Amino acid sequence: MTRRRWIADEVSGNRAALVGSHADHLAHALRGRIGQEFDIATGENVRRGRISRIVEGRVEFELGETIPALVTPSLTLVLSIFKFDRMEWAIEKCVELGAARIVPAVAHRTEAHLASAAPKRIERWQRIARQASEQSRRASPAEISQPMKLKDAVTGASGTRIVLAESEDRVTLKDALQTHIPSAEIALAFGPEGGWTRLELELFREAGWIATSLGSTILRAETAAIAATAVVLAELQ
Repeated sequence: MTRRRWIADEVSGNRAALVGSHADHLAHALRGRIGQEFDIATGENVRRGRISRIVEGRVEFELGETIPALVTPSLTLVLSIFKFDRMEWAIEKCVELGAARIVPAVAHRTEAHLASAAPKRIERWQRIARQASEQSRRASPAEISQPMKLKDAVTGASGTRIVLAESEDRVTLKDALQTHIPSAEIALAFGPEGGWTRLELELFREAGWIATSLGSTILRAETAAIAATAVVLAELQ
């Protein structure tokens, strides 16, 4: 039986711990007990862990052997901020698939009230990303960055950079991955509801991003993000 994986909140030598609500979920909801074994991601590697102590708000582990971890490409998603319920769905599923970092970006067509409220959602998005990372047995949690202006996200990305654009009718995402040999780091950018403006597409072009599409079907922002993440990781793995 596959052991459940937890991402440690604290690590010191051959000991690790979960704290707060993270620990309470294991201790109470899952009825964790002393001696029970799990895989523990420490940030550097994944090790077998045995529960050694349980107190309110804290579960401690003794760490044993290192377990081989799956290595995936470093995939960053520049995700224009859109309706929060749909954005949370995109974050959860893209992280489960293998996205390493998500950058919430304020685009021209991002609704003003969503842009102003986004910084208050970061803690929740980070919690969703951690849970999705554990669910998919990742060695470390996906990073959720602070919201930033689109221009900063565009110029700050590195590696192979691809922008998904409805106006692109010649190059598909799969074509781009086969034509342009991806580097160790890949960034994908997704527009908000209503898509990118002409000036935003020009910004991407001038910064050296590759414009692609997912085909002729018009997708919601969260659907496009999930589909593109799956395509990239399937092609590269």
